[in-house]
Amino acid sequence: MFAFIARRIGTILLTMLCLTLVVFFLVNLEPNLKKLAISQTEMHTAADQLESWLVNHGYRQNFFLRYGQWLGVLPKHPITDPATGKTTQRFSFCNDPTEPAFSGVLQGDFGCSTKFKTTVAAKLFPALGATGLLMFWVLAVMVPISLLIGILAGMREGSRTDRVLSVASIASTATPEYVSGVIFTVIFASWLGWLNGSAASASQGITFYNFTLPVITLAIYGIGYIARMTRASMVEVMTQQYIRTARLKGLSFGSVVIKHALRNALIAPFTVIMLQFPWLLTGVVIVEVMFRYQGFGYTLVEAAGNNDIDLLLGCSLVSVFIVLITQLISDVGYAFLNPRIRVQ
Repeated sequence: MFAFIARRIGTILLTMLCLTLVVFFLVNLEPNLKKLAISQTEMHTAADQLESWLVNHGYRQNFFLRYGQWLGVLPKHPITDPATGKTTQRFSFCNDPTEPAFSGVLQGDFGCSTKFKTTVAAKLFPALGATGLLMFWVLAVMVPISLLIGILAGMREGSRTDRVLSVASIASTATPEYVSGVIFTVIFASWLGWLNGSAASASQGITFYNFTLPVITLAIYGIGYIARMTRASMVEVMTQQYIRTARLKGLSFGSVVIKHALRNALIAPFTVIMLQFPWLLTGVVIVEVMFRYQGFGYTLVEAAGNNDIDLLLGCSLVSVFIVLITQLISDVGYAFLNPRIRVQ
């Protein structure tokens, strides 16, 4: 098992290196650099002034040199002012070194945010914390309800309860977040006035009034998918020979379900639940913008809209890391839950 985890971690690091190189190349394409220079100067700035801004802030250095500096495997050098010959920081609001030094991702320096005028870490990690809180409450609502629906439907395959719950699950999965979010806002915020249509105030304090709409908008979509997977797994388990043997021995239906069927039926949903973390990272982009909740999704949209290169790279690094780590946890957890799986 330890050898398997070590190999997977090596694969994760290599994948992150390749993907960050691709993202670094894309965000540093010429149109994106010009857009960044315009956003940091003025719309009608002359072309030579835009070029001067890019040179003075280090964006015209060698591509691989900049990538190595961003990673922290090559030393960063302060920018030399061509007019005075003095060395200065790239941005006055950041912590760039004034002398050559290793200062990159490996050293905990994710760069400077040109949109928010601060370090990437100072903006990214609080946003991740806010989104992590949202994801926690979404999972706290989504997982128990979806498992309960799936188990109830799978226990009585073909019954009226199964058909009703299955139709409800399909309907929730077929409704994207931006549709259900609008519907919930119109009903519960505009018509009834029970909830707040904006979650902007949740950064100062979470309440049922300002946090319920984004939570249920994300949870409703995931409930249907997990419930369908749980139902399919439960139906398969209930037809196994050991379940029939337990029933023939005189065990009650409830005892058979709880002691024998439930544990095996939850193996497949466990994998699906772990894979909800990457989906939640993409789902919050829509929901956070819709409800003005300043988390990871909101930060990613702002960074992309303003071509905030270092912040975009930081968001990409976090996204790739979470996707790969959750897949690793899913594989290891599946091997522990299913005794038939043997790690070679």
